Amino acid sequence: MTDTSSYASPPAPADPPPPDAGQSREALLAVRREVGKAVVGQDAAVTGMIIALLARGHVLLEGVPGVAKTLLVRAIAASLAIESKRVQFTPDLMPGDITGSLVFDARSSDFAFRPGPVFTNLLLADEINRTPPKTQSSLLEAMEERQVSIDGQPRPLPSPFLVAATQNPVEYEGTYPLPEAQLDRFLLKVTVPLPQREHELEVLKRHAAGFDPRDLAGAGIRAVAGPDDLAAGAAAVRQVQVSPEVTAYIVDLARATRHSPSLSLGVSPRGATALMATSRAWAWLNGRGFVTPDDVKALVHSTLAHRLSLRPEAELEGVGVGSVLDSAVASVPVPR
Repeated sequence: MTDTSSYASPPAPADPPPPDAGQSREALLAVRREVGKAVVGQDAAVTGMIIALLARGHVLLEGVPGVAKTLLVRAIAASLAIESKRVQFTPDLMPGDITGSLVFDARSSDFAFRPGPVFTNLLLADEINRTPPKTQSSLLEAMEERQVSIDGQPRPLPSPFLVAATQNPVEYEGTYPLPEAQLDRFLLKVTVPLPQREHELEVLKRHAAGFDPRDLAGAGIRAVAGPDDLAAGAAAVRQVQVSPEVTAYIVDLARATRHSPSLSLGVSPRGATALMATSRAWAWLNGRGFVTPDDVKALVHSTLAHRLSLRPEAELEGVGVGSVLDSAVASVPVPR
């Protein structure tokens, strides 16, 4: 009998081991450097997006036109090697244009599902407040349940999945303000400010040198992290410890907003859990396995401010949500 052992196929290469938490942290921190090759001076916004991805939440990006909100999202997607799609929200946009719909297939004489742009990892909902509430609400199930239901059949969305919605804070003509129920679904509200003078000079220098915002590869952006790093990071974030004292501090902050005379709507329990989630992600990114009161304070505005509603009389007096939230934070003793 002929010996065929020498002709046996070589063993298939083993899958690379998943990254550990430390490697994932370094990879995700490197995303900020990569995004900086295209977007100047917006490290805080990039960090907010990374925190949302780690905490499995969604982000509301607010800023005037021209501060690179769209470019920021595209650069993050390229740095993380995840799929990204963009939807320009308009008054005539229909829910099926986002979630997908059943389309009749003449070849099979049956209806087939055509997925909408929501079936992606990072959905950029550009100018979300320009579309009517019915279309805005089509995102609610996707944001909360990570699925969409078409003709009664649930269809799961890819993982990770994040909605980054943009809105212009100074333009109200032809817009539909987001209802409180949908605002509460956003884990964070990140303000993309106008750049400082030195950052704006750098932007113009790059454009003078031939920078093309449509060509991210030409700007030198490469994938430095991926879905495995996000999964490992999210698992590590869930292991970050929150002491009973810090937990009580978060609850007391939320309750303080409900008792503020300037607010008609305070922070809900969902807002309190969101603050704990973002604080844990921030602590992990800073290399700690536990949450401190300073971590909570660092995320309190971006996590809670968009969940608050001022009373009409407070608005007439020129009171801002930020100052009311500052007063509520100052009224709660910091645990030692």
